[in-house]
Amino acid sequence: MNKTKSILLSPSRLGGFVFFNISALAALVCMGVMSAARAQEKEELNLRRAVALALRNSPELALARAQQAVAERTVQADRSLFLPNLYTGSGAAYTNGFPQTPNGGGPSVFNLSYVQTLFNQPARGQLRAAEERTEIQRLAVERTRGSVIQRTVSAYLELAKTRHSLDLLRRERESTAKILAYTRERSARGFELPVEVTRAELSVARTEQRIAQLESREEVLEGQLRILTGLISAARLEVAPEPLLLPHQPSTPQLAQLAIENSFELQQAEYERRARERRLRGERGGYWPSVDLVGEYTILSRLNNYDEFFRRFQRHNINIGVQVKIPIFSSQTSAAVDLARSELAAAEVDLKNRRTDLEIEVRRQAGHVRELAAAREVTRLELKLAQENVRLLQARFEEGRASLRDLEGARLEENDKWLAFLDAEYQQQQAQLELLKSTGQLTRLF
Repeated sequence: MNKTKSILLSPSRLGGFVFFNISALAALVCMGVMSAARAQEKEELNLRRAVALALRNSPELALARAQQAVAERTVQADRSLFLPNLYTGSGAAYTNGFPQTPNGGGPSVFNLSYVQTLFNQPARGQLRAAEERTEIQRLAVERTRGSVIQRTVSAYLELAKTRHSLDLLRRERESTAKILAYTRERSARGFELPVEVTRAELSVARTEQRIAQLESREEVLEGQLRILTGLISAARLEVAPEPLLLPHQPSTPQLAQLAIENSFELQQAEYERRARERRLRGERGGYWPSVDLVGEYTILSRLNNYDEFFRRFQRHNINIGVQVKIPIFSSQTSAAVDLARSELAAAEVDLKNRRTDLEIEVRRQAGHVRELAAAREVTRLELKLAQENVRLLQARFEEGRASLRDLEGARLEENDKWLAFLDAEYQQQQAQLELLKSTGQLTRLF
């Protein structure tokens, strides 16, 4: 007699079993969704958007604009001397004898004074110098803008290059691991010496070291780019290599002329020379008289028997006229002229030296760009040759005429040529950025 065993599942147990499976399935689905969400937490950032964000959020640019506003307010303060100025007030003082106030006027209940400078050459020269220095601050804003653009573009391009290099090194890690496993297998079978295993292990360790260095650099560059652009989200910044859209490359003499015409540093030096020239002209005008338009309305008081000192007392008094101050001998004016003349001479020498240094620097930068372009072309051809070598060895490997070590070694060489090409390209871009900044063309690209 056959005994049949059956398993009876109660509804409660069956329901619990179904509930457990549904919960587990829901948890897995949630985990998958969360993982997908984390994988999608990326923020696309192209080069032009990065520069726009950096210019909008740069604290250095905000400080430069604030300093420009200070320079403009300084001009307004110097110009106020030549505008109408009204003053009023009153006071009290004890007198013994002829009653008068400390400034020599009579005791008054109310007075209103009007002062406006009509002719004062030293003050006018100071005003003109302040106007020239306002242009210096305006150029400082543009200069700071160029520096922000340069740092942002440099960080963006280096981050893209670093991530590309990391991808290559991670592929290199796979190749070195395959070579190590192949070498260990042959060593165990007696076809390789132990030193070959050690050499393969050293290659793996060097690759890991380079990966660790580039990962650290990647973290630093991404943080720097976040600070520059003001992006504080936790999403990973996705950047892509972008070529610089450079204008037509002029000749070296043309680049030197562009630098002289567009250099912010040279223009600032020229405005400083003009400001000191204006100051010298103003100080020389200190030998001429100064003229002020003055007026005063006073309501006099009978305090201290002021009316007894005059036959006729009049309470309301109006005085209007000009006050001329003629210098006869002024050592202060002579010293100010000598100081302004020496400052102008120093500014002229500084401008000349800056122009010479800029021309030499631009010629050096232009030559450096040409050298790096030639080096980039060499690395490009070396990479192309390494890629063709990989294709040949791949075909030989499939035919059984090349070993795995030969194929993976060729791939390692290709990776090394890729890394060298990326470094050469980045160095050329950095040199181009320096040249564009020196010639004043960088701010026109963004």
